[in-house]
Amino acid sequence: MLAFPFERRKRMDGIHLFGEWYDCPVDIPEFNHADALRKLCLESVEAAGLTTVGEFFYQFEPHGVTGTVVLAESHLAMHTWPETGFVTIDVYVCNFSTDNTDKAQKLYNLIEAVFRPGKTHFQKILRGSKESGPGGPASPITSEHTFSEMMQPDWGYFLRPTKMHEDFHSGLQRVQVYHTDTFGAMFRLDGHTMTSEKDEFFYHENLVHTPAATHESPRRALIIGGGDGGTAEELLKHPSIEHITMVEIDQAVVDVARRYLESIHKGSLDDPRLTLKIEDGFAFIKNSTETYDLIVLDLTDPGGPSTLLYTPEFYKACADRLGEHGIMTLHIGSPLIHQTQIYNTIERLRQAFRRVSPYLTTIPLYGGQWAMAFCSQQADPHQLSPEIIDARLKERGINDLQFYNGATHAASLALPNYVRKMVPQETTSG
Repeated sequence: MLAFPFERRKRMDGIHLFGEWYDCPVDIPEFNHADALRKLCLESVEAAGLTTVGEFFYQFEPHGVTGTVVLAESHLAMHTWPETGFVTIDVYVCNFSTDNTDKAQKLYNLIEAVFRPGKTHFQKILRGSKESGPGGPASPITSEHTFSEMMQPDWGYFLRPTKMHEDFHSGLQRVQVYHTDTFGAMFRLDGHTMTSEKDEFFYHENLVHTPAATHESPRRALIIGGGDGGTAEELLKHPSIEHITMVEIDQAVVDVARRYLESIHKGSLDDPRLTLKIEDGFAFIKNSTETYDLIVLDLTDPGGPSTLLYTPEFYKACADRLGEHGIMTLHIGSPLIHQTQIYNTIERLRQAFRRVSPYLTTIPLYGGQWAMAFCSQQADPHQLSPEIIDARLKERGINDLQFYNGATHAASLALPNYVRKMVPQETTSG
């Protein structure tokens, strides 16, 4: 689906509310019963003063409900994951003939009160308006399409694109591509910024070269996710790499990367050493018999299509696909706002790997400091000095990195005290 030109979108006056609700009590009927969720949604629409013109709700087996209410004003859409206590909600209303902003917020609040999330991620976009943010008075940002990236309900940052290239739903997730003067082309999924042309190296170089430079001679690699091609591009800088398998669940991600993110993947998506598979990563790893030197989990945050990729079962399946000297890396969240998630993820990883070493970097589009995890049965990134890392990069002819070097390798593994407190000590040292 091609997006309308940005100039035409200026006339689409309305409010768009997105919510991700975590740690909801799963015993409420609305979580796993289509009829109960339908009743809640229709009654909430009426109580908010909006108008239902159609609806459809579907019961998945064994878990989950998805549903949409078509409004005279636009729509309400929801999806539940009872197995993880996770819910998504999407409310959009137009404001052409009357201001429906308060009604949309009331609808959102009524449903949220029933699901009682322990943690929320909320985003509000005012379409065709000069205001954007989580609520309150008008923002001083005078943009026709400013939006917020919310880190917490009371904290986030704004982004002001100059052009929208794409905005559509792939059938699995919402896909958006913008252009901004600061970050260049910028790619988002389900309302969350994934990567951009000008800051992608903070993420991809640390995710890839920390394990690849630690390994003496990586030859075969597996990427789960990574449809933008940035991880593959970094792996292919190591001359020993003979083959990469990349398993991406959504063809639309690869398509928009080819169209708009060439400066990130640099042709790696079509490199003969890469085999692209469009399928579910969990199913692939469970059915695979291949072994790899490196596995890189380049995933969205937990929730939606990636939910099962943060489970002990998945981590153990990955460990089975690595040799004794194989290494796996993944991002595990922000130490400032995801303390419980980081602790739980490391505990799950330790069920599959003897060595789990968290390390840190800074990712501007993710709001600041971010944590990753290095996982192996034998390899230990702490044992390689800055001089050894720099020597390996030189031997391999890797001289075009913007972030990673021997000094940053060592520095990333030095955890601040506040991070040490949320990580069992045995996972922070060699």
